[in-house]
Amino acid sequence: MNRTANPLSRRHFISTAAAGLALPAILPSSIFGQNRPSNQITVGVIGWGMQGPEDTRAFLAANDCRLVAACDVDQQHLNDAVDTINQHYQNKGCQAYHDYRELLARPDIDAVIIAVPDHWHALVATEAARQKKDVYGEKPLAKTIAEQQAIVRAVQQHKIIWQTGSWRRSQASYRRAAEIVRNGLLGKLKNVEVGLLDGHLDFITQFGGTEPSRSIQPPPPELDYETWIGPSQMQPYIQARVHMNWRWNYNTGGGMLMDWIGHHCDIAHWGMDCDRSGPLEIEGHGDFPPTTDVFNTATTYRIELKYPGDIHMTIAGGDPAIEQGTKWIGTDGWLAVTEWGFECSKPEFTGRKNLPADLRKVKLYESPGHARNFLDCVKSRQPAVAPVETGHHSTIPGHLGLISMLTGRKLRWDVEREEIINDTAASKLLSRAYRSPWKLT
Repeated sequence: MNRTANPLSRRHFISTAAAGLALPAILPSSIFGQNRPSNQITVGVIGWGMQGPEDTRAFLAANDCRLVAACDVDQQHLNDAVDTINQHYQNKGCQAYHDYRELLARPDIDAVIIAVPDHWHALVATEAARQKKDVYGEKPLAKTIAEQQAIVRAVQQHKIIWQTGSWRRSQASYRRAAEIVRNGLLGKLKNVEVGLLDGHLDFITQFGGTEPSRSIQPPPPELDYETWIGPSQMQPYIQARVHMNWRWNYNTGGGMLMDWIGHHCDIAHWGMDCDRSGPLEIEGHGDFPPTTDVFNTATTYRIELKYPGDIHMTIAGGDPAIEQGTKWIGTDGWLAVTEWGFECSKPEFTGRKNLPADLRKVKLYESPGHARNFLDCVKSRQPAVAPVETGHHSTIPGHLGLISMLTGRKLRWDVEREEIINDTAASKLLSRAYRSPWKLT
């Protein structure tokens, strides 16, 4: 990036935006030299760890959008992002940014992919909304329920299009499964089982890298670790708990529970018609490593939840009685759906592309693909298949289950007010303190 051409220096951004102050809303488009077709959507990607490249590839495949900018605080990641995008287009048009606020201030960018770690979701997403950028944002929506509420308010206030990265909503098998439930073909719904993963997975070695160190050491020169930690509490740099593996430490992630709740609970809610609702009571139990461990998130867990209509849900990871995926159990049968397909106690509903017309009274949103759906909605200004409100409610059960596990108490939840009832200590865990100078405004 030619910083001499940009009147907003990085020092200025850090001294103003980090303190929660307003940045200039308009920049002269001439400084970017962008010439594009009027129907082409310009996109920037923020975060290039594990999910950023995968999301970006889906957008690179679309002819009606163009990736023009990338941002990361790890210089190696940033170089890889820019090289990947430029090689695809066979040019040098992708600009590199260290500070996400500089990217978001560009008036020529229509939409952004947000694929940063969980502890950064709220700050990046609310600023994107303030800058009127449509967002494809990774799940879970945020690190805490309070941060999710802030994102929802920002999206609604600024009227942007939001797509949560809960891509199973764009898969035909999941939609068909949810439609069977919604159309009452299993009878009255009584129980729902949501099976997630358990333990900790070292993604570095999983992707062929060398096992990361678990010792305290200086951060590598290519990583701006101070900014990477951002609003979370400062911890000594340990390689094993930074890139990709940040999920397994509660300072930055939420463990397998929060990493997966945005997928299978999202589908469970779709079938339950709970995209704007949630549980009334929550009681969770889990096994935790010592809080001082490098990986300290729950290794196994089981959460029992009561929903309106006398529906009982179990969310579990590491429980052999609860299989991975979503299972609905009604008075007249059951249906289980996973990424490998679905099984049903009623064989007449398996193997069909869609329900027969006379049974398909409730027709759920049909998406042509998660990225494609988002781009179509950016143009039409109609809601995407996984809008921000859906992403919010899909992850609330996971957040509340974790709070119940940490406090050791059953919780009662006010669905309308989105508050824990009569438990001050548990209510404090709905939010988190931000490290100075970061503020969520």
